[in-house]
Amino acid sequence: MLLQVPGVLTKAEVAQVRARIDSAEWADGNATSGSQSALAKVNLQLPEDSSAAREAGAFIREALTRNPLFMSAALPHTVYPPLFNRYGGGQAFGDHIDNALRFHRDTGVRIRTDLSATLFLAEPEDYDGGELVIEDTFGLHEVKLPAGDLILYPASSLHRVEPVTRGERVGSFFWIQSLVREDARRTLLFDMDLAIQKLAQGAGQADPAIVSLTGAYHNLLRMWSEL
Repeated sequence: MLLQVPGVLTKAEVAQVRARIDSAEWADGNATSGSQSALAKVNLQLPEDSSAAREAGAFIREALTRNPLFMSAALPHTVYPPLFNRYGGGQAFGDHIDNALRFHRDTGVRIRTDLSATLFLAEPEDYDGGELVIEDTFGLHEVKLPAGDLILYPASSLHRVEPVTRGERVGSFFWIQSLVREDARRTLLFDMDLAIQKLAQGAGQADPAIVSLTGAYHNLLRMWSEL
């Protein structure tokens, strides 16, 4: 599933995050790269242990819990502490697949990366290039979203960031271990949840058919979830 989640942060919240991270000390983005990714990656990144990254990351994680679309689609078990990167002056990140496992040294968080997420923190008109290109069975998808919007996609996807030729692309990126490991099952549950919500708007939550469908949703989640 490839999903745009709009408005994870408001414009005011984006400005708040940018004010915290822009003045911090940035480092070589390969600090968190695997051996293959390091060959393709040229950007800057906030160190994981910087106070700016910790504070801005905690702010974003709290915002994610308030976003029903993200929660329904990701069914998060654990969200890796968000990281922050910036691209400018021709910087890019070539084709790669994210590591299957991630360990955060400071917090001890260890996850299986079922989903990858990029939260855009710069407006698309502020830079040229910098598209996130994701490949799946339907082909290539170019993603360049308004600041505050997030793209969610399977971490197993081949993807890249195109060179930034003007301005600066700033974003937060992180991974999610889902309660439901398989993407096809998560997608089915997500579609079912959206359909139930839409039907309930007309029939009401107490309608017997809605009660039955909601029960089926939770029984499938109970069957497929991993804790």
